[in-house]
Amino acid sequence: MRIAYVCADPGVPVFGRKGCSVHVQEVVRAFRRLNHDVTLLATRIGGEVPENLADLSLLELPPVESGPQAQREQAALAANRGLADGLESAGPFDLVYERHSLWSYAAMEFARQVEIPGLLEVNSPLIEEQVQYRGLVHEDLARRTVERSFRTATVLLAVSQGVAQRLGEWGADDKIHIVPNGVDPTRFDNRFRTDSSADADTFTVGFLGTLKPWHGVTTLLDSCARALGDIPGLRLLIVGDGPLRPTIESDLSRLGIEHISKLTGAIAPTDVPEYLARMDVAVAPYPSLEGFYFSPLKLFEYMAARKAIVATALGQIEEIIVQDVNGLLCPPDDAGALAEALVRLHEDADLRKRLGEEARRTIERDHTWDGVAQRILALAGTHRVNSLAVGGTER
Repeated sequence: MRIAYVCADPGVPVFGRKGCSVHVQEVVRAFRRLNHDVTLLATRIGGEVPENLADLSLLELPPVESGPQAQREQAALAANRGLADGLESAGPFDLVYERHSLWSYAAMEFARQVEIPGLLEVNSPLIEEQVQYRGLVHEDLARRTVERSFRTATVLLAVSQGVAQRLGEWGADDKIHIVPNGVDPTRFDNRFRTDSSADADTFTVGFLGTLKPWHGVTTLLDSCARALGDIPGLRLLIVGDGPLRPTIESDLSRLGIEHISKLTGAIAPTDVPEYLARMDVAVAPYPSLEGFYFSPLKLFEYMAARKAIVATALGQIEEIIVQDVNGLLCPPDDAGALAEALVRLHEDADLRKRLGEEARRTIERDHTWDGVAQRILALAGTHRVNSLAVGGTER
């Protein structure tokens, strides 16, 4: 098939270092590994094209100009004309696949007009996030635009049960399917150590991700401070960057653990396996969030890298991590429980290895990007174009 992959979100640099960037690239790679011809249409390129995508057909959409927020919102809405023209000029296509962005509707309408499947991947409740974290001037207009896109799409792909529930509030139950994120396990091969840091006298606890409040890094800092006396050679490795970094640096100093801690800053996706290999334990310490809707890429990468994992018992994490089988679970915002889990893993190397190996098996069985792509394309085939004939939301 000829597939148009659309990412009209100016906040997603498709070849950048963000988790969303990795997501775009991995889905494209998976489609191509299944021998489909992919054209990527994107508003923001955000970096050099990776070597293994060097021959990808790429169409850069007109940028959304900077300016006052109300003006940017109107510009993003007006950009639908350029997207429609781009799809028309780059076609014909057999399938349009879009990463949902707040002001974009043209891709799904194009698919309907030319009578091909239009699949809309929804990663989060974008209006809710925009209002809470960045502000939204034209909220009513945004809601009408999102409803227009949801109504026109052939299939809505929710990355989690939490996202699916929010999609259901738009009255789209009949076309919602849950397809969690994945990982390419071949990225985490034997080029890197997988047994711990180079110094056998150290025990490295690690975090991978953007430094934002909803990732719970402050709880991780508190837990390391509590565990310091019980874990000789404790080291904290924080891989990533973000707006919370100054607060984290201040907290490290306040807690007296700056001397055991390292913040790497942003790294390239190709460097992730090397940094995960330095960790004895990998942590996903999400705080208590109402209606937790994430499908955390970091969790899948930890698992593919055979890491012993401690994660918060929330949402999709509880569906993937089974206590004492492929990881350990802790209540949200509970630094004491997290510290106890770290001490337990420090004292039991066999447990670390067993959890890591079972995590990898879980990934290979259920959560590869190739498997994700196969399911996406199967859904495209089972739904009649622009019809709600296939009933029943997958839960």
